[in-house]
Amino acid sequence: MPISEAAVTIPRPVAQVWDFCTCAGNAGVYLPGTIEVELLTDGGLRVGTVWRGRSRFLGPAISWTGSFTEVEAHRLTVFRSSESPFAFSAISHFTERDGGTHLTYRMETEAGLGGLFGRLADPIVEKAYARALQVGLENLAVVLASD
Repeated sequence: MPISEAAVTIPRPVAQVWDFCTCAGNAGVYLPGTIEVELLTDGGLRVGTVWRGRSRFLGPAISWTGSFTEVEAHRLTVFRSSESPFAFSAISHFTERDGGTHLTYRMETEAGLGGLFGRLADPIVEKAYARALQVGLENLAVVLASD
């Protein structure tokens, strides 16, 4: 299972980073290839909250739907796809560090975006996504630091 992970420390309180990252409409700021994301359920973020979106990374745009299977406010989210050309999970860890927030984002997919590029390309796709994810998280830090 290919895994891509990136992390950044943002000079803002955990609550502020959490609020920004758990708003579906902000996902495009920090997630590579995100075209759109929308909230399909009512209420705040909790286990069972459903998001639907469209993303493009190294290929055609895909549509996906999934839900949050774990939510620990200001600490952890786990999102799992339920409808997608390939299964994926996204895990976010928020920790207080140096007066700011350390955010680690981990994307786990079945074979390299569902074998879209072939299993031999999995390590290349994994590294490319990790680099793009790091750039996305650094962009998030810039956006939140400028508020």
